[in-house]
Amino acid sequence: MIRVLSSDLAVIGQSLIKSLDQKVSAPCRGNLAALTDSGLGNLLALQVIMSRRLHARRVEGVDKNIWVEFTQLAADYKVVNLGQGFPDFSPPKYIQDAFCKAVSSGCPMYQYTRGFGHPPLVKILAKFFSRIVGREIDPFDDILVTVGAYQALYCTFQALVDEGDEVIIVEPFFDCYQPMVKMAGGKAVYVPLRPRAEGGKTVSSGDWTLSAEELSSKITPHTKAVVINTPNNPLGKVYKTEELQMIADLCIKHDMVCITDEVYEWLTYDGAKHVKIASLPGMWERTITIGSAGKTFSATGLKVGWAIGSGRVMKHLKIIHQNSVYHTATAAQEAVAHGFQKEYEHFGTPESYFQQLPEQLHHKRNKLASCLESVGLQPIMPEGGYFMIADTSSVKVDFNDPSTKDEPHDFRFVKWLIKEKGLATIPVSAFYSPEHRKDFENYIRFCFVKEDSTLSAAEDILRTWSKSK
Repeated sequence: MIRVLSSDLAVIGQSLIKSLDQKVSAPCRGNLAALTDSGLGNLLALQVIMSRRLHARRVEGVDKNIWVEFTQLAADYKVVNLGQGFPDFSPPKYIQDAFCKAVSSGCPMYQYTRGFGHPPLVKILAKFFSRIVGREIDPFDDILVTVGAYQALYCTFQALVDEGDEVIIVEPFFDCYQPMVKMAGGKAVYVPLRPRAEGGKTVSSGDWTLSAEELSSKITPHTKAVVINTPNNPLGKVYKTEELQMIADLCIKHDMVCITDEVYEWLTYDGAKHVKIASLPGMWERTITIGSAGKTFSATGLKVGWAIGSGRVMKHLKIIHQNSVYHTATAAQEAVAHGFQKEYEHFGTPESYFQQLPEQLHHKRNKLASCLESVGLQPIMPEGGYFMIADTSSVKVDFNDPSTKDEPHDFRFVKWLIKEKGLATIPVSAFYSPEHRKDFENYIRFCFVKEDSTLSAAEDILRTWSKSK
């Protein structure tokens, strides 16, 4: 880049104005003189100086975000939205009441609380999850409360991944994992869950399995961590105990950390059982478990999440938290604390929201699956979570949008659905690495955590399209 003194640039800018002055009519010359006096030459100097690279290299290649792109597209076309993963119904009344009470409780709820987690919240989280993992969790050493699970993941990668470390990510994966690894200086290494076809097709997320041999082959002396998501987004797979044990054995053998994203832990169907890998022998000391109040209580806007693990690990996450976000909204934490206290008292009973919600979603899941099958799409029935993916390969669509001609098939299909049919979904290849994306670009993701009226509107769109084929 040519470097020029700012004083010289000011002269150049003023010379440019004089040149223009000679070529315009008299009435305009007064305006040009005013521009000169107001420092246009200095403005031009500023523009040249700012032509240097401003951004840090860590942000290169991670600028695209599927949620930004497709959320905006859905808004532009005013569609029925089965794309983004949030409920369009309210959280349970006791959460609403607790939040209203918190914001009406005066000064303390409007001020800072403990930076690493509101004391009532970390105490009930410790009490609640201690009986699930089978060990005493220290509320002040072993838990960090964050601004959603997103920030818990960010603190984890920033605290534990160093320059040159390798992190194995099991695919499909929530799309923020890879950018977060990269921005921490690490290298993402990918191992996909692969569909195991029996009788020619896969019908359940349980048919997608992780190969122990393939996972082992990716481990090197530089491998620091393995990242899993169970129940999985977008697939809905719930890892079985034997699958988790295989991962645990490799983590112990190779001295690796396990980062486990369990935000959908209460949403399992058809008898599938969520097991925490941190509860397996030898794993507590090397596991960070990520959770979300938004997914737990159908209140994603509260943005309260947490990371749970051994205090000797969590102290490093807390360093990142205290030097970045520092604090999560007090009133939101207070409401979540009340929610967990109520669930602790009703756990395992019909009064528990953790039982009621999956029962409601089981019906919605089946309603969506039936609709997709009726229009020629092949749903993969999820064992857990918010989402269902469907194979579109048997459906032929004439894509007439030239702006998408170089994009993967699922991106083109989703954009066609939005623009031509008024229905928003998400392309599944966005949840894969470039090296495996091509193998999974016939799938699209639907969110079924919606009001029945929303699902019915989507069904009407799909059936109308099917009849017109």
